[in-house]
Amino acid sequence: MMIQVREYALLTCDNSQPASMDLGIVSEATFSWLEQLQQTWSGTSQIISRERKRFLRLGSYVGYLQSPNGESIEILPKTTFEAPTEVAPLRQLLRRMLSASLGITPREANQAALQRSDQPLHEWIISEFLRHLADLLRKGLRFEYQLIEDEHSAFIRGQLNVTAQMRMPPGRGTHFHVRYAEFSPQRIENRLLRTALDWALKMTRQGQSWRQANSLSHQLDGIEPICGSTKQSLRQWSDGKYLLGYRAIKPWCQLILEQMNPDFQHGPHQGISLLFPMERLYEGWVGCGLAGALHHDYKLIEQTKSQYLLEHVPVGEESSQRWFMLKPDFLINGEQTVVLDAKWKLLDSRAGDSLKKYELSQADLYQMFAYGQKYLHGKGNMMLIYPRHQHFATPLPVFRFDGGLSLWCVPFDLKSGELVKGEWQDSFRCFPSDDLTKTYNGQQNSRAIATHFSNVRKMREE
Repeated sequence: MMIQVREYALLTCDNSQPASMDLGIVSEATFSWLEQLQQTWSGTSQIISRERKRFLRLGSYVGYLQSPNGESIEILPKTTFEAPTEVAPLRQLLRRMLSASLGITPREANQAALQRSDQPLHEWIISEFLRHLADLLRKGLRFEYQLIEDEHSAFIRGQLNVTAQMRMPPGRGTHFHVRYAEFSPQRIENRLLRTALDWALKMTRQGQSWRQANSLSHQLDGIEPICGSTKQSLRQWSDGKYLLGYRAIKPWCQLILEQMNPDFQHGPHQGISLLFPMERLYEGWVGCGLAGALHHDYKLIEQTKSQYLLEHVPVGEESSQRWFMLKPDFLINGEQTVVLDAKWKLLDSRAGDSLKKYELSQADLYQMFAYGQKYLHGKGNMMLIYPRHQHFATPLPVFRFDGGLSLWCVPFDLKSGELVKGEWQDSFRCFPSDDLTKTYNGQQNSRAIATHFSNVRKMREE
């Protein structure tokens, strides 16, 4: 049984309540397991919080959870105030955002597969991994020379270890201690793929994926899987030109090995847990859109770390230290420098009074003011990018900190992957005013988009 909810939904085991995307009804066993999960969760923010005695509230994570009794929970993005009427668009959006945050290019993401909305997130990831693995096997796996030492060889092969041979006890003169190089498929990348395939074969519940995984398993017969943790092995994955054909499958392999078996899943329960912070996914999706819309004379820098809030000489120290790093999501450099930050929050144009202030966060405005002083020296334009929805469909009028520093709040169309046009375009010369390029059309500014995906991959690996 699968329960579908969205971010910040309530979960309860009280089945007298009417179920919806904002209220999930789970079994007593699943509710108890979620309570335990709340206590052992090691993520950077809360996955679940207590909301009265018989209710739990989800946080800003999306993805898929499977309880020990087989009950599963699919958590989808919250894109509107109103409850959604269809699940398929939310699934498609989540997949696009996940692909962008992983640095997966449109071609690699397989647009046709993105549109398949009948699969939960984990089954889609498994099917994409299998598709890439089948393609890789058709082209052929890469081998490498490995140094083999054999103390019991019946004949001399390669190089004889004379010193070791002389130390052999009597009666073993028919055995040779040799050292030789063998052209073997047992390179770390192939072993990681084998490990991910074994996991996929174990976890998939779709007949087509299981049959394909089983067939591929026979083709990889003889390649040894990684025993224990795969974190260190993943760091050894080579991205050299010799392994160019492996680049497309790497993010899918990482997802299966790292995300589907997170650290909090200790003990006998080995169910699927696949959770992503929505803020990160949204930032990746916005970054992809900005890269596609940017004028070619400008450069998009993500997660820049060049400025700090203040300097301070601690008590007992002689030299000053820089404290509190200021790290905007995006910095655009060129003839004009602008600061942009992506916020996964729902603004409300209906609440444009001095009390509600469009539901803007005061802390976010303080943050942007600090960015403006340090990165723009108190003069220029900045932008807060929020998701577009029914009650925030057009950019807000400009906010002015003073005569020289301005802030724009602009909607970002989640479906098309582009900023909503408006008056702000006159202040941002880095974006061509006549056309904001769509993220996935693959026709305009392809070099910038390719660079963006490459940078995303590097940032994830660091």
